[in-house]
Amino acid sequence: MTTLDPTVRWQIDAACRDTLARAARLTDLQDHEGFVALFADDAELVRPGGAVLRGHAAILAAYRERPAQRLTRHLLAGTVVDVLGPDEATAFTTVLLFSGDLKDALAPQGRPARGPAIVGSFDDVLRPGTDGRWRITRRRASFDLQVATLAG
Repeated sequence: MTTLDPTVRWQIDAACRDTLARAARLTDLQDHEGFVALFADDAELVRPGGAVLRGHAAILAAYRERPAQRLTRHLLAGTVVDVLGPDEATAFTTVLLFSGDLKDALAPQGRPARGPAIVGSFDDVLRPGTDGRWRITRRRASFDLQVATLAG
């Protein structure tokens, strides 16, 4: 690990956390183009089932295949960022994923969650892009636990 000024280390940590939070938010908004823009052009994304997506085009195509009525909420917790140097960081994030269906009526308490709530994780490598924004260069996503069977 490279010795970095603590302020620089904190700035990189914050930039990486911002990228990860934005990725979850854009996925939930079904803003697939915005989501993919947070990845390096040659990024690799390993899906929970083991499928490997390489590059923007493959990642975008996979996310566009998702049903338009699918509603998701990714709750991120316990993110640990290790700044390896000025040009590389790794991050591990625990994820709680809820899913629903936009076809369900919106009640004052929201729509019903469907299927199991899933605990998973993102294991990421990030590097700065040419514009200075930190981008995901490799993500391994996994599902670890099914929490409960919900309505549906």
